[in-house]
Amino acid sequence: MTLTNQQIANTKKEFADNIQISGLSIPTIAKELNTNEEKIESILALNTKAFEDGWILRNYLLEKIEEQGKQPEPFTALVGDHHDYWFLNARKIDKRKMS
Repeated sequence: MTLTNQQIANTKKEFADNIQISGLSIPTIAKELNTNEEKIESILALNTKAFEDGWILRNYLLEKIEEQGKQPEPFTALVGDHHDYWFLNARKIDKRKMS
């Protein structure tokens, strides 16, 4: 999946907005996703080769925000159900297994 420059900018902002809404820190997110802070920062910069990593972070943030009874910022490029995208490894995303 290739994003346009505008989609890249929007997705970075949407990630940042949702982290702010969640109230979670990067270290907390990294720990809960069994990875390190550098990996999370790389995903936030959209500097990852595994498309699944962005979806794992997206789903995690949406879940945490909704658990708090808050409204997440909608994602405009990472939309819908990841099971519907042929190029994504849905099992990897479901298991939250980062690359």
